[in-house]
Formats: sequence, C-alpha cells, structure tokens
Amino acid sequence: MTERSFFARDPVLVAPELLGRLITANGVTLRLTEVEAYREDDPASHSFRGRTARTAVMFGPAGHLYVYFTYGMHFCANLTCGADGAGAAVLLRAGEVVDGVEAARARRGARVPFRDLARGPARLAQAMGWDRGDDGADMVGAVEPGEREFAVQVGPRTGISRAAEVPWRFWIAGDGFVSPYRRHPKAPAALFEGDVEVV
Repeated sequence: MTERSFFARDPVLVAPELLGRLITANGVTLRLTEVEAYREDDPASHSFRGRTARTAVMFGPAGHLYVYFTYGMHFCANLTCGADGAGAAVLLRAGEVVDGVEAARARRGARVPFRDLARGPARLAQAMGWDRGDDGADMVGAVEPGEREFAVQVGPRTGISRAAEVPWRFWIAGDGFVSPYRRHPKAPAALFEGDVEVV
C-alpha cells in the first residue's frame, strides 16, 4: 500500500512517482501511464482562486479522490497532494487496465479498443466507474507500488490555456497507453517544441 505520507508532498514530486503504480476501484485495476500536477499557485488549477464547495477536497487531506465534471459530459479524477490546505492534486490522465477488463468494457462500451479503455482522463474516470459521488473518497488503500523499470518524460500539460508553458505533465516514455497530446488553441505553439526526458 502507498502510505498517505507519499501523497502529502508537492504534487510536482508526487506526479512522476505515480507512474507505474496500480490503482484499484469498483472492480478495475489500472496501471498509471500519464499524470499532470496542479498547485494552488498555478493559474491552471481549480484551486487557484481559493477553496469553494466544488474544490474543497483539493485542500486536503492528501490521498483522496477529487472528481470534477467537465464540458457538461465527462468526469475527471485527481489524487489530492500536499499538506492540509495546500489546494494541490495530480490529474490521472491515462492508464492501462490490468485487471477488471470486463467491468471497464461494460462502462466504456464493448467496441472500444483495449488501448483506449483508459487513455485520456475522461475515459480513465469512466473505466474506473468514478463520478461526482466519489469526490472525497480515501484512495490510500487503493494505490499500490508497481513496476518502475521505465524512463519518464516531462512536458507541457495538455488542453489548457493558462500556464500552458509549465511542464508538469509526466508520462512513461514510449508507452502505448499514454493519451495523444493536444495543445490548447490559445496556447502558443512555440512553447511546445520537444519534450525533456528524465530518469
């Protein structure tokens, strides 16, 4: 089991260490392949303007699920990080379903390719069976260490217009279960020339 102390740190430190870990909920286990970090001092974060009824879970304690509704149709899921009151979380962007494939397919659709069951934040939340009713769920007992024999890449976050230059998206290099990168139309293209590989 991943201890709460693992999450009670800066999300920029937690995010790359989540890669390869296994997360289980509602009959599905996922290997995380792509994540993004968000902090309260980050203009792209939901917590940037302070605590609200919607974002209260982001402000602690660490290791809980923060679920939000986006574009009027999708849920996305994050793991809260930092000290109580920090307003920080890591968005779970993509993963590979390693157990409970049938449960994931029942939620995502029988014709969805295996690779796409959880490749993207909305797909991931749907495959895991998460919705707003799961907001605040304690996930410490649901996250387990996994295989760490891979290179990590870091680059700009995807689909946001504010703080688009901040390289707080992390993914497993060369992994087929990482979501496609899409630059927000308002973000300058010059910011996204190349990715930096880290170990």
